[in-house]
Amino acid sequence: MIHKLWVRITFSFLLLISVLLVLSGLFLSRMMKDTYYDLKETHLLQTSKLVVNVIEREDLLSTPPELQEEMDLLAESIQSRLTVLDQAGNVLADSEDSPAEMDNHLNRPEVKQVLQDQAASGLSIRYSKTLGFHMMYVTVPMMEGDETVGAIRVAYSLQKIDLALRKLWISISISLLTVFLLTGLIGTRLAKSISKPIEEMISVSARLKEKDFSARVHHQPRGELGQLATSINTLASSLKNQMETIQENEQQLSGVLANMTSGVLLVDMQGRILLANKAMAQFMGEDPQAFPGKMHMDASRNLEFSSLMEECLKTGQELRKEITFYYPRERIMDVHLAPYVRENQVRKGMIAVLHDVTEVRRLENMRRDFVANVSHELKTPITSVKGFAETLLDGAMHDEDVCREFLSIIYQESERLHRLISELLYLSRIEQHHIPLKLEQMNMTEAVWNMVNTIQKEAKKKKLTLVLPEQRHDIWMEGEKDRVHQIVLNLLSNAIAYTPEEGKIVVELWEEADQVKLSISDTGIGIPASELPRIFERFYRVEKARSRRSGGTGLGLAIVKHLTESHHGKIEVQSEEGKGTTFIITLPKTHENHDKPSLS
Repeated sequence: MIHKLWVRITFSFLLLISVLLVLSGLFLSRMMKDTYYDLKETHLLQTSKLVVNVIEREDLLSTPPELQEEMDLLAESIQSRLTVLDQAGNVLADSEDSPAEMDNHLNRPEVKQVLQDQAASGLSIRYSKTLGFHMMYVTVPMMEGDETVGAIRVAYSLQKIDLALRKLWISISISLLTVFLLTGLIGTRLAKSISKPIEEMISVSARLKEKDFSARVHHQPRGELGQLATSINTLASSLKNQMETIQENEQQLSGVLANMTSGVLLVDMQGRILLANKAMAQFMGEDPQAFPGKMHMDASRNLEFSSLMEECLKTGQELRKEITFYYPRERIMDVHLAPYVRENQVRKGMIAVLHDVTEVRRLENMRRDFVANVSHELKTPITSVKGFAETLLDGAMHDEDVCREFLSIIYQESERLHRLISELLYLSRIEQHHIPLKLEQMNMTEAVWNMVNTIQKEAKKKKLTLVLPEQRHDIWMEGEKDRVHQIVLNLLSNAIAYTPEEGKIVVELWEEADQVKLSISDTGIGIPASELPRIFERFYRVEKARSRRSGGTGLGLAIVKHLTESHHGKIEVQSEEGKGTTFIITLPKTHENHDKPSLS
């Protein structure tokens, strides 16, 4: 049903009408709201000025009791709350509360505009959680000559106005819904009248596609649709199957070459390039339009590749070899060369196909390293467990102290083995997108302080100095609290593990635009520049012995990287060997402009 043309036309028409009606309703509602608010603001300004005149005329500022009494009377008569303020924002009189129990009002927007910004009047509209409706506050200054000596604030409840606006919006909505239904009926009839001849043309076109050239459009309306029907009938009479097939083949070939990720190069017998696709141009660092006509030796910029092509042109044999290219960047290419032969079996040149296997080789190396590392990491605790168990079986279990010591070591090694396997499984789930994030508003400052408290004991054991920001203020962001805690804890634990005794760890947290940044610096052993690209690999350790003594698995930074990226953040590292390392985490405050994050 949804694929019918008249349905799509009707839906489009109704969507347009819906948007227009909703915008109209919003505009009318907004206009009425602004009008009501403007009228009330004008009224409150006039009222405020009258109150100022009364105070100045009767010199009520010098007699606080009379001032309070007069404010109570005036507030009752104008059905609004009145507040008298001095030039410092202190409450001198208020029609509802005792001035002595009220806070300084200088930080109120409407008061600040008058007393600090020297505006002619101040206005603020705020929602009262206590009362459950909006309040309008208007403030005007009290002057003595050119000096502002205080201010009058009038507060008015907008409850009645908001109620009237809601009723107005309901009326507008009913009217708009009626218009929507009427236009929907009209649009449906109009869409069907337009779609009927078009659907017939679509049916004829479908039959022509199936090579049924007897198909014709019989319903020919007036105007442009009639001209289109005539054109389709003419096309059906003159169309040739062979031409269609040729054009289709050419388009398919062009599309395949243009969208291939492998590079394709066609060279004639003289070594001149006849054709190169986009991927080949990218591999060679050239413009695709500049390839045709060039000699292959000039374009390839790789002696080994050029020599292989020359051999293929001379011998006419298929050749295959893995070659490393260094321009425009280092890549490992699987090169496949084959002779270009026409239908008459005459060789006209050579075809070269290049596959970029750089990532494949890198992953193969990582897989080999991973298998070796996992084997080593698992072998160490298993060997310890086995060795101490054999010792116990050989008779050591009869010595209670030795037995207890060996069992404790076996337990510690089994815990280490369990921790290693758990982190491996967790990292695997992250990489396979199996853990969606549960976003919530969280206090990043509190998260950092909690994790610092968690590792305080470990830091004290090594006599490390923890330096935290001098001023603590709450920084809020959107994230999953447990995962953010894990990011901070892993980085702090890493800093403790690689910082010598009596060293220092500096934690900094700040806001930057719509981002939150966390920096953790240490005075540890540092990381060689050549090792920096590898520190986020699984089981990577700067000092393997130190990490194992600290109980580390070598997976902490890999988990940090994945968790940070799952929050649409990034992690940076700065390090100087022998001086220390700094990790900087950048996280967005909100995820409104991102897809729903997951641990990927």
